[in-house]
Amino acid sequence: MNDRTTNTPMRTKTWTLRLDLFEEGDLTRVHAVLDTGDNRLESRTDAHRNPHDPPVPEIGDEYAAGRALVDLGNQLLRAGTADADANEPPLDS
Repeated sequence: MNDRTTNTPMRTKTWTLRLDLFEEGDLTRVHAVLDTGDNRLESRTDAHRNPHDPPVPEIGDEYAAGRALVDLGNQLLRAGTADADANEPPLDS
């Protein structure tokens, strides 16, 4: 049995996430930036309040920020897939 954890040095990284929220009337906009040190991913999303709902700014913040985080997550998954594909050994012909 091979225990690779004893032979692999620990690696620590810090990723920085910034969410800027802008509210104007019934519209909340978010600009999200994820800086991994190696890459920078950005997302811009909106949330519109239903005119029949009471005005609760926190709800718009949650929806807009949640959408931005989902978008960043999808971008990370696509980047990981592309990087994995690029690092596969070539097929012998």
